[in-house]
Amino acid sequence: MNYLLVQEDEDGVERLCGRCAGVEGLFVEPVPPPREVLTLRGCRPDGLLNDVLAEPNVSLRSLGDVCVEVWDGETPVQWWTLVDAVVVAHHPHPDAPERYDITLGAGVRNEESFFELPAAPRFELFAGSAVAPAGHCHAVDGLFEARADPPLVPLELIGCEPAEPLLKALRRPARAERDWARLLVLNRHGAVMATRTVGLAITQARPSVLGGTLIDITLSDGGDERPSPAARPIWAEWYQGPPAEPNLWAPYDSQGRAAWLDLTTRAWRMPTPRPDRSGGEHHLDGRFVTDVPGLHCAIGEALLGPGRYFGREWNAFKDCLCGGFGVAPPFTLTWHDSEIARRALADVAGDPEGELSYFEDIVRLLEQRGVTVNLR
Repeated sequence: MNYLLVQEDEDGVERLCGRCAGVEGLFVEPVPPPREVLTLRGCRPDGLLNDVLAEPNVSLRSLGDVCVEVWDGETPVQWWTLVDAVVVAHHPHPDAPERYDITLGAGVRNEESFFELPAAPRFELFAGSAVAPAGHCHAVDGLFEARADPPLVPLELIGCEPAEPLLKALRRPARAERDWARLLVLNRHGAVMATRTVGLAITQARPSVLGGTLIDITLSDGGDERPSPAARPIWAEWYQGPPAEPNLWAPYDSQGRAAWLDLTTRAWRMPTPRPDRSGGEHHLDGRFVTDVPGLHCAIGEALLGPGRYFGREWNAFKDCLCGGFGVAPPFTLTWHDSEIARRALADVAGDPEGELSYFEDIVRLLEQRGVTVNLR
């Protein structure tokens, strides 16, 4: 059995729901949001957005995903993504000719669960592969609209041995429609390599294609945490066991490296906190640090070894430096071939003020926390 289905009872105790030989539908492309038309009012474009507006045939150019941060005073409070945004039209703003009203076509995805507009909002825009500043505007018409939930994508549990919680759901499927469980993915040694949350709404149960007393079960909602099919080779590699050599993540692109980091998060979910080590010197192999996921893969390996977790983005990395993840400052980090990361991340935004690149911001954070950084 390669998968376990578990659920917490009312007392918070984890109970086995069932075992499964296989799962179909674990790897899926995210369902794209429907296309909408939005208008950036009173926009002062910058970066990629300014470059696109200066070109002929603007409507043929995609901005990629545009991040919209809604600020309340000096604090960002909401994050939206305009998926595959395309400029449809633009013209000078009536009250400020130096600004523009820019109409975009895009899918809309909300990164938070609230929609209330601040009393005096400010809209900051970020775009491009480097998620660099792209300007700001007074308002975004069409952003704060009610939207239907995306369609559910089912999950097939193949060759199941159901335990009592799952048997109960099979006997009374209507009562299980609002229940959730965790799907534990095991590697070939039987250790948990990943977990995903799934709904227990059962739409079909039938004798398994694997025969015997096993059953196949269709869950109507496989959850929204499933990896992309592009992550399949990374999961196949980890299925053989945690990586024992450094830089096995290096051949993958940014999406693959992010999937690699996702699997490292399981390493720190221990029943008791791992004691921290301080002092000494750690060596970071910077030859393959060409993007943000690669930077965090390399730092995790430098501090803890292959396949270990030490943050997957700036905020998580900051938390790890506070302790509880195996290594805590003070220590020395010698970053070999650091110029590769400096150049590759030169246009990747770091601090909110835009004064430092991601590379420079990581180095500053390390030094602020008591790490001696030697850039080689």
